[in-house]
Amino acid sequence: MRASAGLVRLLAAGWGRPPCRCLGAMARYGTERRGRPDSPDYRLYFKNAEGKYISPFHDIPLFAGSKEDKEIPAKRSKTIGTEVLLNMIVEVPRWTNAKMEIATEEPLNPIKQDIKKGKLRYVANIFPHKGYIWNYGALPQTWEDPNHTDNVTGCCGDNDPIDVCEIGSKIRSSGEIVQVKVLGVLALVDEGETDWKIIAISVDDPEAQKIHGKCFYLNAGYVSNLHSRMVPEFRLPRTRRGRQCRIAEVKVQLAYHYIDDVKKYKPGYLEATVDWFRLYKVPDGKPENQFAFNGEFKDKDFALEIIKSTHEYWKALLHKKADGGTIQCTNVLVSGSPFCCSEEDARSIVQKGGAEGRGLACLFVSESQNSRIAVSHS
Repeated sequence: MRASAGLVRLLAAGWGRPPCRCLGAMARYGTERRGRPDSPDYRLYFKNAEGKYISPFHDIPLFAGSKEDKEIPAKRSKTIGTEVLLNMIVEVPRWTNAKMEIATEEPLNPIKQDIKKGKLRYVANIFPHKGYIWNYGALPQTWEDPNHTDNVTGCCGDNDPIDVCEIGSKIRSSGEIVQVKVLGVLALVDEGETDWKIIAISVDDPEAQKIHGKCFYLNAGYVSNLHSRMVPEFRLPRTRRGRQCRIAEVKVQLAYHYIDDVKKYKPGYLEATVDWFRLYKVPDGKPENQFAFNGEFKDKDFALEIIKSTHEYWKALLHKKADGGTIQCTNVLVSGSPFCCSEEDARSIVQKGGAEGRGLACLFVSESQNSRIAVSHS
């Protein structure tokens, strides 16, 4: 079985690496609240460890562990074993209803509550669930290009960063930056637009180690001496001429077990996810949403290909090689971007961005994600 050319490129680019023993510390991020929650003027702005206001859409790296100030967009990614770790921006905590989202059409892209027909937007409870059934958010430095027709769905992108459903056991906070590993993807077609839903789990979640798949790294050019006792349920395939498969070919054959692990350790969760996305707009008088692949979840490797393509679309957007329409590309850290602004300009944007809230809330997230410091002043 031959590996896809895209997967081979991903492996060559470092999307699958041997175990890394020394992992650099991830810079911390803070959030600053402006305006009153549950109001149209509420905004959640982001700061980095140096206290600079940044755009979560553009300035937080897609790859966890890259150096924010020196390597944007990132050329290297943090890995644990064969896992590529990505940064996820949490917009909506699990079991809540307010539709919070990155404001793609505002400078520095703070998180705000969506408004439709002049009213704050809340998702309905889809029986038997309360609000969103996962920690819901987006991958930074990705963009589903509305000018590009997807070869799989036949529809254009939805003009947003790619969405993530984080299925871990913890309830996260809006504005939290979570390091996740990708498990699979669902292809939603929402009102005629392609709206990929990445299924992921935080690497610090207690259940993350259970959902590990069967994918492993081999550092030889060709697989050799792989006996059945090493992987009892897997027999190494050969071509018609008898040669052994390449590494990438073995990875393709094994990676599908990731999504199977979700079914094993979280029975009913994926089925509930399909039902939720199919029905969540019905209470608003809209028809049921549709899916590509008949609602079947695709595996991790397929998902990484989708993420890679949306990352490339984002790069084109930030360097004026794509028409973003009303998308705001203002950033502080993206090297070579014509939309890059100064620290003073960013501060001015925040100061003019809305009424000062009654309190200032800051949440700093470190690499281990168990050393959170929340500070509020009233």
